[in-house]
Amino acid sequence: MAFELPPLPYDANAFGDIISAETFDYHWGKHHRTYVTNTNKQAAEAGLEDRRLSDVIKAARERGNQGLFNNSGQLWNHSFYWQCLSPEQQQPTGMLKQKIGDAFGSVDAMLDRLKAESVGHFASGWGWLVLDRGDLKITSLHDGDTPVAYEGMTPLLTIDVWEHAYYIDYRNARADYVDALLKRAINWEFVGQNLDGRGVERADQEPSHAMA
Repeated sequence: MAFELPPLPYDANAFGDIISAETFDYHWGKHHRTYVTNTNKQAAEAGLEDRRLSDVIKAARERGNQGLFNNSGQLWNHSFYWQCLSPEQQQPTGMLKQKIGDAFGSVDAMLDRLKAESVGHFASGWGWLVLDRGDLKITSLHDGDTPVAYEGMTPLLTIDVWEHAYYIDYRNARADYVDALLKRAINWEFVGQNLDGRGVERADQEPSHAMA
């Protein structure tokens, strides 16, 4: 039984100068694949090879198995991140736009705060827009940490700020990368769907019989 590398929901060439095909080749094709491989190996060693990914993450955290927690968290985080991106420019609408306005005053104000949180995050990690026990909040998490591990935290949107997410295209200009994503490449339809509380499920997976 094993987890698999999920396919990208778009062509690797679809983002033009925002994210290059070379970045997808390394980020998805190599880094994400490595997290899949490591999770499968470490989950088997921990006797968790038959559990779904979200359960592996929670069990690893409870047991203090940091290696498995980091790799399984990164497997899930990346699977969620790819779905947060769209090669077609979108804007928040409907209930999502209303909740953003209620929580932050405006969409632009929310984007400014999410950019500041993501760019200002020290070292590797993720910027997040979440529902935290029903309240819309912006936060960041280090390394392979993930909202999956926290009761009451519902993921809506994430920005990967590990250097491997942007260094090929932006070198050390993390701010330019985050700005480009937030202005031109967010799948706001997907973000809005996650208001239903099922965001974890959308990047979760059961172990299959095929080895990744």
